[in-house]
Amino acid sequence: MIRSRGTTSPLALVAVALLPLVAAPLRAQSPGQFLAPVLSTIQADQAWTLAQQRSICEIAAQPFHESARAQEMQRRLEALGLQARIDAVGNVIAERPGTGRGPTVVLAGHLDTVFPEGTDVKVTQKDGRLYGPGIGDDCRGLATVLTVARAYQQHGVQTTGRVIFVADVGEEGAGNLRGMHQLFEKEYAGQIDYFISVDGTGHGIASRAVGSHRYHVTYHGPGGHSYGAFGIPNPIHALGRAIGAIADLQVPSNPKTTFNVGVISGGTSVNSISASGSMDIDMRSESAAELGKLDAKVRGILARALEAENARWPGTRARLTMTIDTIGIRPTGAQSDTAKIVRTAVEAAAALGFSTRTGASSTDANIPISMGIPGIRIGGGGLGGGAHSLGEWYEDTADSYLGPQWAALIVGRLAGATVR
Repeated sequence: MIRSRGTTSPLALVAVALLPLVAAPLRAQSPGQFLAPVLSTIQADQAWTLAQQRSICEIAAQPFHESARAQEMQRRLEALGLQARIDAVGNVIAERPGTGRGPTVVLAGHLDTVFPEGTDVKVTQKDGRLYGPGIGDDCRGLATVLTVARAYQQHGVQTTGRVIFVADVGEEGAGNLRGMHQLFEKEYAGQIDYFISVDGTGHGIASRAVGSHRYHVTYHGPGGHSYGAFGIPNPIHALGRAIGAIADLQVPSNPKTTFNVGVISGGTSVNSISASGSMDIDMRSESAAELGKLDAKVRGILARALEAENARWPGTRARLTMTIDTIGIRPTGAQSDTAKIVRTAVEAAAALGFSTRTGASSTDANIPISMGIPGIRIGGGGLGGGAHSLGEWYEDTADSYLGPQWAALIVGRLAGATVR
């Protein structure tokens, strides 16, 4: 029981009330007293968590330039009494050793954002909401990692297995999950038993990995004056042919499979035949087979668009060529909702008094799931919206502490936690 001096505080009463809920589903697999004091501290420190979220978000972390935010995360983890290091690609790693031979559990949030250099990252507040690029995705995740680490440290939580706190690079876009590749293929190859990514807000679980193929496609030609050189193939016309055909593709809704041309570029003036025309294509699916089929169809369209534009102008020797550069490949993968890590997350949510659903997403968890290592992505609590936009917002609800509590419970159960 948690006691205050003289009287029992409302917070203590909440913790005591939670204890039976937590203990019932969790005690059977967790030795000794469970984490009621940790839960109480996380709830009491909701304002601290929000302060971490806001302040870390005001440090720019554009793709491939996460070092300033990484150094600050390292400093904050060290201030909690942990030894933290930055690996070869920029991941921040802090370990809490286990007392026995229990499983190794990783709790991670990602450092990078989608926003380019020069973006104003000042966080503002209006009508009870915080606004700022990345405030939910994934400053909420980073704050949750810090909050769980702090509560474990304050209460001397012991785990039979090792717990590793990570702030990783390369989750967004062209980062191509390079932080996770480093973690699972080099830093801890063959050593990680469970992986939890805290990414974004709310209380959802991503237990299945949405794979993606992303390409930068360019049609090249000699270019020329729109009047004087008329009659030669036009890279932008080839681009248009390809985009139109891609837009007409039919894809399955189950498993959900999607495509998008997200960026187009080329040309110098209205009266010039461009020397190049480019587009960025994103294809996604929960199914590796369906993603492969879609990839083949798109490549066929790209080749036919090239042939059609060249054939359109038989009176010239000028010809277009095409290059396809890979932006990123994310593997697919799935695990059953009966898998231990998924059941643990669902049961921990129930213990805290809320329900959750499993689904599919493209996150850091793609890498372990594709390797057959149990992994999930969970939300960090609170409400959020506008992810990947300059209008991204986060609302710290009265029960937003449930996100960090949830992460703490999942990690504790999987790693075999007790409190001294």
